[in-house]
Amino acid sequence: QVQLVETGGGLVQPGGSLRLSCAASATSGYISWIYSLGWYREAPGKERELVAVDYGGGSITYAESVKGRFVISRDDAKNAAHLEMNSLKAEDTGVYYCNADVIHTDSTTKRGEFWGQGAQVTVSS
Repeated sequence: QVQLVETGGGLVQPGGSLRLSCAASATSGYISWIYSLGWYREAPGKERELVAVDYGGGSITYAESVKGRFVISRDDAKNAAHLEMNSLKAEDTGVYYCNADVIHTDSTTKRGEFWGQGAQVTVSS
């Protein structure tokens, strides 16, 4: 299996900044390839939505609501990704989930999608 460990998040005032990090590791076997790393979020009473995803090779998708404020970066050497969140707004509040689409090799080789445990981001004065 593949484990995603998220760090960062917390409480910040409107206009402030936060950074989220996500590191992928194999609990058994190894990760052969990562197709994408990114974040989705769930706001209270709303469905989970894409925030930012890095597909590698310079291909990145951002939600319209975060373009120009959030920056995703990827460190393939560490199987990690980071999300810099700037000019935060109250509507950015929610639980942020790291997501990875990977090829994992253990007794067999399979492609799978995995989720982190979630990190709370609260933007409030």
